[in-house]
Amino acid sequence: MDLPAFITFASDATVVGLWSGAFLLVAVIALAADWLRARRKHIDRVGCMPWTPIFLACAFVGVGLLVVALKGWLAG
Repeated sequence: MDLPAFITFASDATVVGLWSGAFLLVAVIALAADWLRARRKHIDRVGCMPWTPIFLACAFVGVGLLVVALKGWLAG
């Protein structure tokens, strides 16, 4: 499987920025799922996914990678 040309020739900062976007997207999805779980109709139907730790871990990694990518983009 070949990578698309824009990823093949992208800088390291751009690749890190794409990973950052993926982690932040998962964090937003986990935040929305946690928000929906807190407002559920049936209080006994809790579920088994720990949405808050998933959100915190993905947000922490995503912001860290975004800082590294911004540093690389600004350095040129």
